[in-house]
Amino acid sequence: MFGIARKLSQAGVLGLNHRNAGYTLWHNPRHLFPLVDDKLTTKTLAQQAGMAVPPLYGVIEIQHQVRELATLLAPYEDFVIKPAQGSGGDGIVVIIGRHHGRYRKANGQLMTQEDLDHHVSNALSGLYSLGGHPDKVLIEHRVLFDPVFEAISYQGVPDIRIIVFKGVPVMAMVRLPTRMSDGKANLHQGAIGAGIDLGTGRTLTGVWQNEIVTEHPDTECSITGVQVPEWEKILDLASRSYELTGLGYQGVDIVLDKEKGPLILELNARPGLNIQIANRAGLLTRLQLVEQHAPTLKSIGDRIAFAKHHFAPINQP
Repeated sequence: MFGIARKLSQAGVLGLNHRNAGYTLWHNPRHLFPLVDDKLTTKTLAQQAGMAVPPLYGVIEIQHQVRELATLLAPYEDFVIKPAQGSGGDGIVVIIGRHHGRYRKANGQLMTQEDLDHHVSNALSGLYSLGGHPDKVLIEHRVLFDPVFEAISYQGVPDIRIIVFKGVPVMAMVRLPTRMSDGKANLHQGAIGAGIDLGTGRTLTGVWQNEIVTEHPDTECSITGVQVPEWEKILDLASRSYELTGLGYQGVDIVLDKEKGPLILELNARPGLNIQIANRAGLLTRLQLVEQHAPTLKSIGDRIAFAKHHFAPINQP
């Protein structure tokens, strides 16, 4: 076991224990975790900093307010219901329209008002929250993703995950929903993670259930060589998230709305490590390089230029 871990480390691959001890715990003070563990807090911080986020339609904070849910939703044909402290996409309901008084989910299924009320009530009780604690529920704008991803995504909204260390973007991927993931951009539920060249913003090969892939399993379209729009703006949002939270090591999740452009979806103090498989490259070497040069990187522009110069292009077959 230790021999394998040592070999991976020597190859520049960051393991879970090393991530926790050397980066998450060392560079992320515990008192800052609530800033990213609560999506409402993150959204408020981003808005105050002038950073783009999906518009918020309303917040349900106590069970009594569930009675008012139908009235709150009345002006909107489509929207997203999201637990403030949920993780892994659990508890998120995407409504794309209405049909004879019912709500139509992204997968085509219909929900009654009673179904939706019951779901929100469960979310408030902490069914989907970290640690099972009582939660709040956000009602948000439904992102209409950029058509560049239409051929390589199944039903749901793709998002872009960027690992940021000391304000420097060090690795990126786009998470592509599949039939297996039920339209959710979550790798653990079966979404694809396709690496992104930090220098160009073009997609590389991907990982699907720990298997290297070049095509989407549902659409059979190539996931490689796709140019992510507004890449410079995406890198800027990712880098600026360092000052937003003070967390030295974090995952920044960004969605591309076809009308509103790049929007910060959420931040994560414990980002997963499958991004290394998607990029076929290790994080450890990049993190160590940032540590060596961080004192010389005085501005957001410096940090982005450093990332583009040192971490791209990545040669893949």
